[in-house]
Amino acid sequence: MRLSESFSLLSAFARTRWGFRFADRDQLESWQRRQVERFLSQQLPRAPFYRDYRGASLAALPIVDKATTLGRFADFNTHGVTLEQATAVALAAEESRDFSHALQSVVGDRDLTVGLSSGTQGTRGVFLASSRERTLWAGILLARTLDGPLLRDLVLRRSPLRVAFFLRANSKLYGTLGSRRLDFRFFDLHAGVEAHLPAMRGFAPDVLVAPASVLAWIADNAGTMPSPRKVISVAEVLEPDDERRIARAFGLPVHQLYQCTEGFLGYTCDHGALHLNEEFVHVEPEWLDTARTRFQPIVTDFRRSAQLFVRHRMTDVLTVLPGACPCGRHTRRLAGITGRMDDVLWLPRRDCTALAPLFPDIVRHAIVLQRQLHPDYRLCQRGETFELAVEGGDAAAFNAIVNAVDETIRRLGMVTPTWRQVPMPLSSPMAKRRRISCLRKPMLPNGAVIHA
Repeated sequence: MRLSESFSLLSAFARTRWGFRFADRDQLESWQRRQVERFLSQQLPRAPFYRDYRGASLAALPIVDKATTLGRFADFNTHGVTLEQATAVALAAEESRDFSHALQSVVGDRDLTVGLSSGTQGTRGVFLASSRERTLWAGILLARTLDGPLLRDLVLRRSPLRVAFFLRANSKLYGTLGSRRLDFRFFDLHAGVEAHLPAMRGFAPDVLVAPASVLAWIADNAGTMPSPRKVISVAEVLEPDDERRIARAFGLPVHQLYQCTEGFLGYTCDHGALHLNEEFVHVEPEWLDTARTRFQPIVTDFRRSAQLFVRHRMTDVLTVLPGACPCGRHTRRLAGITGRMDDVLWLPRRDCTALAPLFPDIVRHAIVLQRQLHPDYRLCQRGETFELAVEGGDAAAFNAIVNAVDETIRRLGMVTPTWRQVPMPLSSPMAKRRRISCLRKPMLPNGAVIHA
């Protein structure tokens, strides 16, 4: 890392760690509006998609989604990179498992990193990050994840702090974290988790970072190993049963990092609350219920310039945690990231006038309350039928889950579905786990599919 990049990383770390102190939510939002206005004035016109929106307010800009940004990829970045160019670099890295290469911009020799999402919704997201953005991201991430004791050790102890990172693909973005003081080691899930256990035991990580399902597997199968000092879940929904298993195995609370193609969106603070990263991203909630407890985020990242994410509607469903946080931050808190919109199940209301949503966190809660049973499961809706796979094909577990979910459905005033037990699907170490999904909504008696 060049000296200028090291300085940028340390500057981002210090400001994120000790700066951004606001007296209340109003002061935070006022400051954020000024940052967004500056971003719209300076960066927005650089992307071809927004050249006709010069001088427009944020509210006047169109809401876009993944299909739009991929369909016009070159118009949303400021380096003239096409989707074909970016995808070719990313796929070559995935095939070779060599993630050290960057993409040279077609309008200069700037060092761009290409990232590729896992494509849990069928279409893989692609993103670009400049060297400046990589160092900014690294500084922010370290500030959000290193608690006091870890930070002291990073600075004072002779040996480097050890971070084990399990993921489906590496990136120069993650490589930015490595340094003389930080031994950042990538464990490639392409080879499976079990193949890495001897190396991980020898590495003895201070910080263990992995998808929730991988952490749960390690908790159940790793046997004796030095306990990490911090455990962080990434890339998947942290299910309540997994969280308990992981916390019990390591004797530690499970922290979360909420990061995706659209940016670094959230983190767990030292008091255990999941915060939106609103010092760097503006989030407009698109409320999904009248009580304003769940929303889809519309994200504007006002720190990125290589590729613009402005009023980008995500399909994630976030649940609000009301009240102030003891950590003193006034950023919005989340009770959880409960899944995607295509994880929401739909059932007719009892009067059959409309379909109503059955959110995945409600289903998970009903299942978790069956304390005598903790099987892995997959629940998929196909029209009027719920297909349920239970680990081991256990009939008692199947019936217990059906009864628990049906009871919740009736309590919410919906019509219970037809249930079918199916085999547990084979899973790949490269695939994100999705326990609950909706492949097809049901139809009402009049043949219509109506949203609530």
